[in-house]
Amino acid sequence: MFSLTVAVGVQDRPAEAPQEGPYVSTWKLFGEPTFAEAMAAIASIIFAFCGVPAYFSVISEMADPREYPKALALCRGIATSVYLTIGIVVYYYCGDYVASPALGSAGVLMKKVCYGLAIPGLIMSMTLYLHVSTTLSSGRVTPTNSQQITAKYIFLRILRGSKHLTANSVIHWATWLGCTSVTTIIAYCIASGIPAFGGLVSLVGALFGTLLCFQPEGIMWLYDNWHAYNRGSARWTAMVAWCVLVILIGTFLMVAGTYGSVVGLIDTFASDGGSAAWSCADNSNTV
Repeated sequence: MFSLTVAVGVQDRPAEAPQEGPYVSTWKLFGEPTFAEAMAAIASIIFAFCGVPAYFSVISEMADPREYPKALALCRGIATSVYLTIGIVVYYYCGDYVASPALGSAGVLMKKVCYGLAIPGLIMSMTLYLHVSTTLSSGRVTPTNSQQITAKYIFLRILRGSKHLTANSVIHWATWLGCTSVTTIIAYCIASGIPAFGGLVSLVGALFGTLLCFQPEGIMWLYDNWHAYNRGSARWTAMVAWCVLVILIGTFLMVAGTYGSVVGLIDTFASDGGSAAWSCADNSNTV
């Protein structure tokens, strides 16, 4: 993405813009989207942050868990700064001609370069999303001898309390490979069935991202603090109100974002040259 950001800044115009005559970027500080378009755009932003719950398990691996807030703030601060910088610069130079995915915005040559640089990171991201580092603290593994393994939550649920959870057994590996294989196949089917990148991102962000970043966080705080020692205080009341608001906002964005994403996908599939499910057509450079 950094390569793309530099490329669109030094080029005369984005690849998808008219190549004849003068070019002026069509960026707008405030657009005029429809309700569906606005909700789909917000859902795409939610998607960018829906991996945050995976950070929960990191605290159990730290020598001093009290440093976790600092590490979390640093990590998300850097990630958010990168998101904003790249997004603003690319949109400023490309305007309405930002390709989807954006890696194709600077022409065929730079698209090959950008994808070549991005593929290792994409593979690593896929691996991280597929595998979740989790602390085992139940069954045969106790808090005093807990260990860290790479596993999916579903793997833990299936083998929790069983000797096969940590044993080098056929059941252990069959369950592990089954979990990862099934998850990968499901992801492949979704990606091939919805080959429109922007629509897929917004749909996942609305339908699943909200369930990771909004409702659970509010519910967890209420669960942990409903009977807190300062119950009834002004601070406790304000936090309860805030958590309820977060849950309501998440529910609204889930419903409205899903609606906006579905409308956008319908329009994409119906448009001339639009993507089609399970098609082998090149969909790496759509506007």
